[in-house]
Amino acid sequence: MSGSEFVPLSLTPLLIGIFVAVACALPGNFLVLRRQALIGDAISHVVLPGIVVAFLVTGNVATWPMLIGAASAAVFAVGAIELVRRLGRIEPGAAMGVVFTSMFAAGVLLLEQSDTSSVHLDVEHALYGNLESLIWLDASGWSSLVDPVALAGLPVELFRMAATLMGVVLFTVLFWRPLKISTFDEGFARTIGIKTQPLGLALVIVSAIAAVAAFDAVGSIIVIAMFICPPAAARLMTNSLEAQVLWSVLFAVLSAVVGYVLSGYGPLWLGYTSTVSAAGMIATVSGLILTVAAFWGPHRKRGGAPQAAG
Repeated sequence: MSGSEFVPLSLTPLLIGIFVAVACALPGNFLVLRRQALIGDAISHVVLPGIVVAFLVTGNVATWPMLIGAASAAVFAVGAIELVRRLGRIEPGAAMGVVFTSMFAAGVLLLEQSDTSSVHLDVEHALYGNLESLIWLDASGWSSLVDPVALAGLPVELFRMAATLMGVVLFTVLFWRPLKISTFDEGFARTIGIKTQPLGLALVIVSAIAAVAAFDAVGSIIVIAMFICPPAAARLMTNSLEAQVLWSVLFAVLSAVVGYVLSGYGPLWLGYTSTVSAAGMIATVSGLILTVAAFWGPHRKRGGAPQAAG
């Protein structure tokens, strides 16, 4: 593919896919080590009705209304879980499952009954996103990268995910030490003055922001996969937390690039005439990477968590 085709048609979707994958994988490392990996799954289920309601109230899919709607849905979910747990006298995991699936189903029903397809907010986009459509129409080739007029036509999702990724990286760097200590030994973290509960809440909030920012572009499937698969595969490659984070970023980027390429060219190589969902293929590739790591990763048979070096 020449630059005149790659830049306008594939460059921005590929970059957005990479930004989404890395932004979800970074906090996913700590969620996996804290045995809270399904929080990513929960977030993707809970935010859907909040995002839909925010759109119905405001009439647009701007970032802040979406974040407020998602946050409101999360608060409602917490209250609903406690209510179900107490009234039904069931264990918290079961209460979470009931609330998360019910809220996701409610979001799907709202989408089906609302006229949201014109802004790429419908059932299909909620699941798979619209990554393939985030093309750069004003670009004509590599020279467009230094053309102010062409740059003004870049998809807004690119800037949104770039800003989200920068925020996630900044959070990880600034709170690296307290995150690391509280992840491996919460009791010790408390004794040296680390506020573990606010820090844990901040980690969930950062994860939620990444999920909401990515939702419009890639839907819920890739968000779930990126929170879990790259960190879990990285865990099987090393016993060092620093190395695990690097491995997870590598696996996230690899999943995004290989998945995006295979979604467009894989069916053609097999003799089919149509492409498949880029987000779905990226999630599939991330799962395959995890499978390979599970069978051949150097630390697949060792128990325990990575070492908190430094």
